[in-house]
Amino acid sequence: MEKNELNETKTRILIVDDHVELRDMLREAMVISGYDCLTAGNGREALECLAVHPVDVVLTDIKMPEMNGLELTEHIKQKYDVGVIVMTGYTDDFSYEDIITKGASDFMVKPVAIPELTLRIKRVARERALLKERNHAMEKLRESEQRYQELSITDGLTKLFNSRQFYAVLHGEIERSNRYDHPLTVLMLDIDDFKKYNDTYGHLEGDRVLSRFAEIIRECLRQTDSAYRYGGEEFSVILPATKGEQGIITAERVRLALKNEIFKPRPDIEIRVTVSIGLAQHARNEEMMDFLRRADQNLYRAKAAGKNQVCFTQ
Repeated sequence: MEKNELNETKTRILIVDDHVELRDMLREAMVISGYDCLTAGNGREALECLAVHPVDVVLTDIKMPEMNGLELTEHIKQKYDVGVIVMTGYTDDFSYEDIITKGASDFMVKPVAIPELTLRIKRVARERALLKERNHAMEKLRESEQRYQELSITDGLTKLFNSRQFYAVLHGEIERSNRYDHPLTVLMLDIDDFKKYNDTYGHLEGDRVLSRFAEIIRECLRQTDSAYRYGGEEFSVILPATKGEQGIITAERVRLALKNEIFKPRPDIEIRVTVSIGLAQHARNEEMMDFLRRADQNLYRAKAAGKNQVCFTQ
């Protein structure tokens, strides 16, 4: 394998031909035309070269020992984003359709005219660059759409799902609960005296409490459960295939985890924050808002009873 001094800014060509004289002639002509140039004597060498060096265009003969140019083209297109120009002196053996079907970008009949070859290479390189640009733009668009979708269903501060997603998911879970007669439980959680904490230590410290509480909720849930920032300091959790009595265990786990967490809004101050939790188990064919109203009522009962507790009534 031979190469000249490579310059990353130039179009790089790999010439594949088992005839040394023709290969050297093409290489010299391509270098004079301003291209970086690599050479290979057969298909195996060409694939070894591609595995090591980035290449823009492969210029290959068809008639070669071990692996012909069409077989090489197939291997290249399966693995590399490279344009391929096929050269042949046997037009009766291979049709244009045969060559293009294998993935080649273009083909030329030997003897090759250098000015025409240069024009063909420029066209293939330009098409490849435009395709890469389009693919890059499409990828950016997909990423943007995905990001927009994430933003539309998640809360920016806590990274939990937002209330819009809560209602959408709960609607689906209620339908499944009714259809398969599976239990379904919802938790409504509200951080106790959060306004006082915010007013005393500032919104930045309040945001830290909200973010940490969101992490605590996630740590206490199963993979099938889902958590949401319902609004302000209020959160909600959906527990599929869970009875109310089982939901109490999850709720207590969350309550105790937050109670044991120490917050330091100032270097010399340590604060413990608590949460009140109300939960309800879905009754068969119960309307969603009635279901949530019962969970909210239990949350209010937990608050009225002294806060920092879990309340569940049938």
